[in-house]
Amino acid sequence: MKTIVVGGSGFLGSHVADALTEAGHEVTLYDLRPSPHRLPDQRFVHGDILDAEKVKEAFRGQEVVYNFAGLADLDEAHEQPVESARSNVLGNTILLEESRRAKVSRYVFASSIYVAGHAGGFYRASKQACELYVEEYQRWFGLDFTILRYGSIYGRRSDRNNGVGQYLLQALRDRRIVIRGTGEELREYVHVSDVARASVRILEPEFRNQHVILTGHHPLRVRDLAEMIREMVGPDVRIEFQPVDPLQRQEGKTTHYTITPYSFRPQIAKKLVSNYYVDMGQGLIDCLEEMHAALQSPTSSSWEPTGNPR
Repeated sequence: MKTIVVGGSGFLGSHVADALTEAGHEVTLYDLRPSPHRLPDQRFVHGDILDAEKVKEAFRGQEVVYNFAGLADLDEAHEQPVESARSNVLGNTILLEESRRAKVSRYVFASSIYVAGHAGGFYRASKQACELYVEEYQRWFGLDFTILRYGSIYGRRSDRNNGVGQYLLQALRDRRIVIRGTGEELREYVHVSDVARASVRILEPEFRNQHVILTGHHPLRVRDLAEMIREMVGPDVRIEFQPVDPLQRQEGKTTHYTITPYSFRPQIAKKLVSNYYVDMGQGLIDCLEEMHAALQSPTSSSWEPTGNPR
């Protein structure tokens, strides 16, 4: 099928674009910046999701739209609530409207497991609003969708806001890992290649108009992740913890969840899992190889850590 990946130059979008190409689909990337990972048979269109005319032109003749665009970092969304609404909610609505006009057969929206709970702040709120718009476009205009609720993804090509990437870089470069919290926080880490394959599989008819959870297989404490990285990189790596204000956590004012992202809500999503997936130890080693090579390059600047790892 003819597929367009909006935000296709980013971490997750580029991997999904590659998985689509591997599966035999015709792929167009739509982004504000060219992708350094674009394959020779992938087409690139430079454009903003807020430019309706540009989106309309790019969507002409497309059968499937993937939306990975917008503001994706929890802490940035917390600091910029207006931009979060503008980029995520308004941008998503423009993409939905042009998808309807182009008569695409499936609109795939990249959401988050945070939508099922109270954590996540303005990022979570923007994703919840986007999901509602996606559902209403199907109800009123018949635009079929699949909503993908992603968890904690790691792997090659991730940017400086990626939690696992920050821990790996700190261990390699600074010989320490700084964790904001107690370390008892649980995450279901999943390798980007696994979710990329699953993000293509959901084009099958059984996933039409469904909400699908894409996370890892086994919960892992952040403390244990840090210990894994220390064993891989060297015993001299220090693990440090920065406490979170207990009053803020008690009042539910933290952007990151502790044990689970879920709170009681009537809507249910189904989790898509596979018996064929990247072992986390192997995945971390693969990331370390990429980062070590980047750190040896005097021109590399993509791995400057910022924000708080998820």
